[in-house]
Amino acid sequence: MTRILLVDDHPVVRAGLRALLSGSAEFEVCGEAADGVAALRLVRELSPDLVLMDIRLGEGMCGLETTRRIARLPDAPRVVVLTSYESDAYVVRAVEAGVAGYLLKGSPPDLLFQSLRTVAAGESALSPSVVSRLMNRYRAPRTVLTARETEILELIATGRSNREIGSALFISGTTVKTHLAHVYEKLGVENRTAAARVAADRGLIVPG
Repeated sequence: MTRILLVDDHPVVRAGLRALLSGSAEFEVCGEAADGVAALRLVRELSPDLVLMDIRLGEGMCGLETTRRIARLPDAPRVVVLTSYESDAYVVRAVEAGVAGYLLKGSPPDLLFQSLRTVAAGESALSPSVVSRLMNRYRAPRTVLTARETEILELIATGRSNREIGSALFISGTTVKTHLAHVYEKLGVENRTAAARVAADRGLIVPG
């Protein structure tokens, strides 16, 4: 039987997953954690086979930082992300953190069970929609942003105004607007909010 630690900051989600997994003879929920600190403690105490991890865990460590720390432990369990975030940037960051699986919370139970079996067997598992997005990303012509354009978009993603961006980068507000005009054309968008969102979705910038 595969022993699983659930890590999600929403009690209702944990309860639903526990109820779902308890209906299978293959899996046992050995513990639950609402944050990264508790997750690390329970990994040490319970030695689960798998950790089912959300990315957003409220305040403190996010799921990806928790995953990185788990990976450094002796005999570390394999981590499967279960999240509502499907942008390329999150998937790439999760893989870099060491996850063995990436599933979406809207996935059907059969896919969840099959993915857990796959990861428990030492392989990797990705939601079909995530695979499709990644394939499309690498098949499509790559949008190239300059280093300055990337810096500006990353600052926009943190909520900075054009004036604040200019001050941070030691350039004028007019220069910021000029760079943004080029970005809009490259990304096919009409405003700064859409530019930051599309850039993050395509993995051109990494959300903070």
